[in-house]
Amino acid sequence: MTATAPDLAVVPTRHPAVSGTFYPSLPGRLRADLREYLARDDAPRRALGVVAPHPALVYGGPVAGAVFGAVVVPDTVVVLAPNHTGRSTSLEGGSILLSRAYRTPLGDLPPDRELGERLLERAGSLVVEDMVAHSQEHGVEVLLPFLQMRNRDVRIVPLVIGWRDWSRSRALAGALVEAIGDRDVLVVASSDLSHYETAADAEAKDAILIEAIVALDGEALARAVAIESISMCGVAPVAVACEYARLRGAAGGELVSYGHSGIVTGDVERVVGYAGVLLGAE
Repeated sequence: MTATAPDLAVVPTRHPAVSGTFYPSLPGRLRADLREYLARDDAPRRALGVVAPHPALVYGGPVAGAVFGAVVVPDTVVVLAPNHTGRSTSLEGGSILLSRAYRTPLGDLPPDRELGERLLERAGSLVVEDMVAHSQEHGVEVLLPFLQMRNRDVRIVPLVIGWRDWSRSRALAGALVEAIGDRDVLVVASSDLSHYETAADAEAKDAILIEAIVALDGEALARAVAIESISMCGVAPVAVACEYARLRGAAGGELVSYGHSGIVTGDVERVVGYAGVLLGAE
């Protein structure tokens, strides 16, 4: 009797929370939209990280597409997102999801468990496995179809961050450096910039944020958000990514695209700002 290979374990899925609202639920429609957003004339470059916005694609798709179209997406991506819902079982606020694959209309993105477990070891109490924080969070989900279009074999280490202070952001960046080592990994920081300002005020405040991001100064970014009362949702994810790139020896970041919701809606009295930035690009 011939022995048969055992069945591979099926990874449970985290089902989409905003498919059909933030982005099309029909795969063909979604691919068509993403191709338009990702179209570029120049070749993509390698980078240590990127900053990308996470609103509905009709608003932030052009900016997100510009930055993802400009970067090489390797087989593993760490995605850092804010916690919009406030839901979490993590005492420190760092929530990772390694027990499930993230599902989008384009398929499932499995976790890179090896890297995720290395990060858990090095981050200590900062990060725990936490499905509660991920179940309805759109900050990770909205960016995943871009990654799938750029690399269909991509695996992810998704982290939802529920703090805004610099000390924990700096500690997590150090843990990421140790966990990743010399592996080819892209760190994606998911964040919109200022929220519900006039277009003029948003552009002025966002310029302060972009200056800190391009300088890879996560501490200055966190300080500016606090002092200037800027309603940037993903200050911690972006601060972590900036510090990670700095610790890896990057000299700076590069603004690829900037925009705001008023460009689409025509309403310049209450806009949300979006930036696409390469961090440590070659």
